[in-house]
Amino acid sequence: MVTLEDPFTKLLGIRSESAAPGTARAWATLRPEHLNLHGIAHGGFLYALADTAFALAANSHDVPAVALATHMEYLAPGQPGAELEATAAEVHLGRSTGLYRIEVRSGANLIATFTGTVFRKQPKDESTKDAKSTK
Repeated sequence: MVTLEDPFTKLLGIRSESAAPGTARAWATLRPEHLNLHGIAHGGFLYALADTAFALAANSHDVPAVALATHMEYLAPGQPGAELEATAAEVHLGRSTGLYRIEVRSGANLIATFTGTVFRKQPKDESTKDAKSTK
């Protein structure tokens, strides 16, 4: 089981884990400081929750991965006090890119969907590096 804890997710109260390569989940309780002016979940908080699951799933293969593009659709309001969970699933894994789909739910209610593409930084092939440096 792999977890992700950085200062930003800790500040937001987001917890996360990856039980298998290409998957992850992140969860948090929707606190008053996570609400927007309408008294529902702030879109930035929902994005951070989905992005946390995305990052953990994408980096679960022991190859550094960074986001190239993301897209988020907000479908329903997150209510104060709700337990929110983002689950990430790998859709495609290639040598240099990966595609992930994340759902943010409150119980059975689908709150938002998120898709993300990553660039996977492969280690340099040392034999190629040496061959190039001698030419």
